[in-house]
Amino acid sequence: MTGSWEARYAAEFFGTLILVLLGNGAVANAFLKNTTGNDDPGLANGGWLLVASGYGLGVMLPAMMFGSISGNHLNPAITIGQAVIGIFPWAHVAPYLIWQFLGAIAGQCLILALYWPHYRQTTDNEAVLGTFATSDHANSQLNGFVTEMVGTAVLIFGAMGLYRGMFFHQNIDIANIGVGLLIAAMVISLGGPTGPALNPARDLGSRLVHALLPVPNKGSSHWEYSWVPVVAPIVGAVIGIWIYKIFFGL
Repeated sequence: MTGSWEARYAAEFFGTLILVLLGNGAVANAFLKNTTGNDDPGLANGGWLLVASGYGLGVMLPAMMFGSISGNHLNPAITIGQAVIGIFPWAHVAPYLIWQFLGAIAGQCLILALYWPHYRQTTDNEAVLGTFATSDHANSQLNGFVTEMVGTAVLIFGAMGLYRGMFFHQNIDIANIGVGLLIAAMVISLGGPTGPALNPARDLGSRLVHALLPVPNKGSSHWEYSWVPVVAPIVGAVIGIWIYKIFFGL
């Protein structure tokens, strides 16, 4: 990382904004009524591949833009995991988390503004919530916790391997593409039970927008589940980065 700490905070803000804008924006295009991506709310017309592509690009493009400045965390779980393992200073964890959450909130507000007519036409409360935050589709917080924890552990383990593996050591942009593909694959393969979140800022920041703003047809924000996509990714990130360190070092 080469930027000043102020530049790093700005990179985390704009990077997380882009992540949420492209990721949750793809969900909105797939779920909301009368969008170009879906005539009806739901997963028709290949909507889940659309969502996976949005999140994959939403991580890959900021990585190429800001990776050399801030490390492109865009995720409180990654920041905390790296701090626990000793490769990120604890003194800057709180500012990173604050700017990540603010970026997620700003990105979600842009989605709400852009898709406002389609939110008004979509009467399915769960489809509306799905464009903001995740939920336990099996009505099991335990299943949601396990899904988010394992998914984030695999994500962090894979990202560590891509960025620190010898093959990509001198070709960081290829590693960035790899991380984008990893995110897309995670959404496709592990997204069934919860969404997934894999990122506390992407879920909690957007859920706050859903709860606090007058979103049409929004229904419940499901706060009883909201702790899962916050706690589970953090636990998973710590597990994933420790496993990588044990077997491959840092």
